[in-house]
Amino acid sequence: MSESSPVRFEPVPAEAGGPPEEGPQGFWASVKEAIHGTERDLTRLPVRSAIFLLAVPMVLEMMMESVFAVVDVFFVGRLGADAVAAVGLTESLLTIIYAASAGLSIGATALVSRRIGEGDPERAARTAVQAVGLGVVLSIPVSVAGVYFARPLMAMMGGSPWVLEHGIRYTQVMLGGMGSVLLLFLINAIFRGAGDAAIAMRVLWLANAINIVLAPLLIFGVGPFPELGVMGAAVATTFGRSCGVVYQLYRLARGSGRLRLRREHLRLEPGTMLAMLRMSGAGTAQALVGTTSWVVLARIVATFGSAAVAGYTIALRIVLFALLPSWGLSNAAATMVGQSLGAGKPERGEHAVWTAGRINAVFLGSLGLLFVLAANPVVGIFTNDAAVMKEAVLALRILSASFLFYAFGMVLTQAFNGAGDTTTPTVLNICCFWLLELPLAWVLSGPLGLGPPGAFLSISVAFSVMALVAVVLFRRGTWKHRVV
Repeated sequence: MSESSPVRFEPVPAEAGGPPEEGPQGFWASVKEAIHGTERDLTRLPVRSAIFLLAVPMVLEMMMESVFAVVDVFFVGRLGADAVAAVGLTESLLTIIYAASAGLSIGATALVSRRIGEGDPERAARTAVQAVGLGVVLSIPVSVAGVYFARPLMAMMGGSPWVLEHGIRYTQVMLGGMGSVLLLFLINAIFRGAGDAAIAMRVLWLANAINIVLAPLLIFGVGPFPELGVMGAAVATTFGRSCGVVYQLYRLARGSGRLRLRREHLRLEPGTMLAMLRMSGAGTAQALVGTTSWVVLARIVATFGSAAVAGYTIALRIVLFALLPSWGLSNAAATMVGQSLGAGKPERGEHAVWTAGRINAVFLGSLGLLFVLAANPVVGIFTNDAAVMKEAVLALRILSASFLFYAFGMVLTQAFNGAGDTTTPTVLNICCFWLLELPLAWVLSGPLGLGPPGAFLSISVAFSVMALVAVVLFRRGTWKHRVV
């Protein structure tokens, strides 16, 4: 069968891939196995057990990734507002790199999970090599350009004279170390696609541990370490991520998971790389659409004053942190879809998606209800300013009202990605965020006179519409015949 021909799945008896396996018995046994890692065939386990074994380490992995930025701000905050500004402006520049990394990761996960599901670890290993090679090729020009153009980029972002004089070294180190970011994202996506989510989790544990220890030593010059100031935070972060990449490569070469790279795999395949780039292009667009939407919404809210912006920022941070477990579930669903399609079991993939969606709905529905009822004490953890608290409480309640819809929306969009159909969620994001959310936010907050709540309401409307349309498109089942 050619790679471009449509696929028609025939019913596959359980015996074709071996008899069904029993999952771990009991909650704590499941947690232990999920964190320790398992080499079970996920296409033969009970669906709930397979989702759990994937989701737990994926949730912990995402929480660890969010720690990097928090650690930098925590320690750099002792150096003053200008140093924090250097970190904040640099992070704004890095959102494009993060989007590209996330897009490439989507392609890597889809291709590797499909090969593993097909029972072809050799081809999965060759696919992993193409992903790593792609990351290396792309990271070199990005890193060089980042170092060279750091100063004009920070000036364009409105950096103060202090930032351009002293904070620029932080920016140069961070942009120069973009190779570690790309590879860290990509190789962890390979592990997730293979079903080795526990390895991806441990990679970020290692990288974060090194960053947390080194950051204060290099920022403040403790003991024999030089006092590098804000630049020390960048060195610690980049070194920690680089150590994570070295560990990733070690695990791939050692073959302690489902993949093992050998010398004969180290050959570039332009066709596979192009396929990955095609999927990744749409995946990158998904991330960029979401990122730019948040930025434009912040600009709309900013017209109503600092209290409105601060309230919006606090509510958004609370929501994004609360969604981390849901993203773990969504990524687990993506892996399940890819492996199920590879094994010729599309109905199992569909069952896994609806199961993950229902679990997510219970979690986010309960959390949304909690935020609606207890918004004041939750927001009070972050601010005691009355004006800011008023805006943040209102924003949190409005955003939480759409959690039940978004629970299914985020799982379904990731399911499309896992099947290799990155175009559908990209079009969904463009239509719901750029063509619906942003115009609606402007109309509700401005001409209709609702103010900041109008912008908050547009977010809930966009999430809800996206979820409903995703359900309709997913039920059509065209994703089941996607060839990657």
